[in-house]
Amino acid sequence: MKRHSTVHFRKAAVVSLTLCAVLALAACSSSDGKGEASDASPTVMQSRTASATDPKEAAEKEAFAAYRAYWQEMEKLYADPTGKRAHLDQYAASAALKNAQADAKSTHDRGLINTGEVAITDQAVTNVDTSGKIPNATLSSCLDISLWQTLHAKTKKPVTLPDNRLTKYVIVSTVEKYPEGWRVTRDDPHGKSC
Repeated sequence: MKRHSTVHFRKAAVVSLTLCAVLALAACSSSDGKGEASDASPTVMQSRTASATDPKEAAEKEAFAAYRAYWQEMEKLYADPTGKRAHLDQYAASAALKNAQADAKSTHDRGLINTGEVAITDQAVTNVDTSGKIPNATLSSCLDISLWQTLHAKTKKPVTLPDNRLTKYVIVSTVEKYPEGWRVTRDDPHGKSC
């Protein structure tokens, strides 16, 4: 009987020491590979685990990522008179895709292009629904087109635009999760400065 409890005790001690060593190594490792100890490591690991399991938080991040990619493709679409460089259909659908393609075509038909960058700031999620048939999110942003320049396509000379035009404005967008991924389906400028 005594021998059995000693063996059991040794096995338990080995398992406990192994577990402690693994936990100590995990607590001391960092993402930059330098092995620096940090009191924040367990908290960071816990928050990553929690966010990975929170469908609403995951939906928000994915919707924002899709929206940023959407505007990167919009930059390509408007900069290319042929419209062939952009793959907007990978980031937009429904009314947003149709309206963007029609507006870009109208711009190109007038012999114009837009170059530069569109900045998206003050992003906020106003609604997330992950329980319906099509998960979706409503985003509110400040769209800054002040660095997005309108040029004549042939000469690349800037087009004179009204000084009082709105270059930073509130835009509310709907992003939906399709089987292929998140797509912007509505993009409504509110004509309000931000």
